[in-house]
Amino acid sequence: MQPIGPLMHEHRLIERMIDLIRRQAETIQRGNEPDSEFISGAVEFFRVYADRCHHGKEEELLFRALEDKKISTDLSAILKELIQEHKLGRSLVVNLSQANQAHMHKGDDFGPLVTLLNELCSFYPKHIEKEDKHFFFPIMDFFTREEMDHMLKEFEEFDRQLIHEFFHQRVEHLEGRS
Repeated sequence: MQPIGPLMHEHRLIERMIDLIRRQAETIQRGNEPDSEFISGAVEFFRVYADRCHHGKEEELLFRALEDKKISTDLSAILKELIQEHKLGRSLVVNLSQANQAHMHKGDDFGPLVTLLNELCSFYPKHIEKEDKHFFFPIMDFFTREEMDHMLKEFEEFDRQLIHEFFHQRVEHLEGRS
């Protein structure tokens, strides 16, 4: 297996969440009340799974491993775009969280929520397509089998540590509230 295998598998779960978000936006646009609990869960999914877990492996392991490689100008440009897109994704999620909090406290204007939900639904499929179809496969040519195997082990260790990091932060957050 190549290291892009687990990353592409993670993309499929992100796409499933995007489908749920799309349905939530459509429900709100039909005049129904936003499901703030669902939106909070979606925010947590994007913060923990899409950003920290998935983008974390890309940025901290795959992209860093590419720093020592002489990749083409085209692939280097795509890499820079992907890094910027990760930042944009984080920003959209922060804004969605804030809009959801504002809605829960005021409850009158659904517009910002719908806009941000739709922006996520527009952003992620394009980002995933760029990685899956234009970046992942070409960059694998720059790694030896041994390097790929090592990266796969790093991915596994990254995932193992993530659950501890997540709950450690959760407890610290709760301690700060008391």
